[in-house]
Amino acid sequence: MLALAGLLTPALPLSAAEAGPPLMLAKVYHAGISLQDYWVSEKLDGVRGYWDGEKLLTRGGERIAAPAWFTAGWPKVPMDGELWAGRGQFVKAVSTVRQQTSDDAAWRAMRFMVFDLPAQGGPFTERIPALNGLVSQIDQPWVKAVAQFKLSNHQALQSLLTKTVKRGGEGLMLHRGASLYKAQRNDDLLKLKTHEDSEARVVTHIPGKGKYAGKLGALLVEMPAADGKPAQRFKLGTGFSDAQRLDPPAIGTLVTYRFRGLNNSGIPRFASFMRVREDPSL
Repeated sequence: MLALAGLLTPALPLSAAEAGPPLMLAKVYHAGISLQDYWVSEKLDGVRGYWDGEKLLTRGGERIAAPAWFTAGWPKVPMDGELWAGRGQFVKAVSTVRQQTSDDAAWRAMRFMVFDLPAQGGPFTERIPALNGLVSQIDQPWVKAVAQFKLSNHQALQSLLTKTVKRGGEGLMLHRGASLYKAQRNDDLLKLKTHEDSEARVVTHIPGKGKYAGKLGALLVEMPAADGKPAQRFKLGTGFSDAQRLDPPAIGTLVTYRFRGLNNSGIPRFASFMRVREDPSL
């Protein structure tokens, strides 16, 4: 229920990320890149999955309790991909992956969408055919290679983004063809969406007024310190259902919000609640 007493609750520190597999991470797309240098694919709204050659791991390094049949016959070769239940099925994918005991029926609806081979070596352009060949050898309907293609100009890129989102997709990924697989975040891998999103920790509940009297008015959340900038707090007051206003995300919970750029002080503009991040390690 609404934790009005939380108004006096001190800030909760963001927990340190657990050690996980050495993953290549994406930055946000920006103008000025040379599009012909990049391969484009759909951004899948699922759970990052890393096959280390023996077991399936979350991005945080926790073992995923997939059924034995799901990974049977997989090669002793690292594969980076997305555990995906289909467009618009993010909650279903998270629910399936985070179960301690695998739900066989739920896993039948999952796909492991492979988008890179971390140990393959060579530039991404050369890793693509190697990846396609490996997935073909696995020959399982729930293991798929993410399609990579080229676009001629930024207008075509924006047009494809619009079509992808209208079909229920989350956005697009751009991967520099000349890039090596490195566990870092840079312009070699970019994500493009119609909106930006990020995460923040719930610090307290702010009670509502008027029609929201007795319910949640807003969350006071804290963004982690990053890029030399200190942690900042802001109010997140839109995007909640009536049920969520009666029983809001608990203090200390990590939540995902969408926004449209930052103001001069670095606070997200037009921030709106999307969902609770059920398991930060995913």
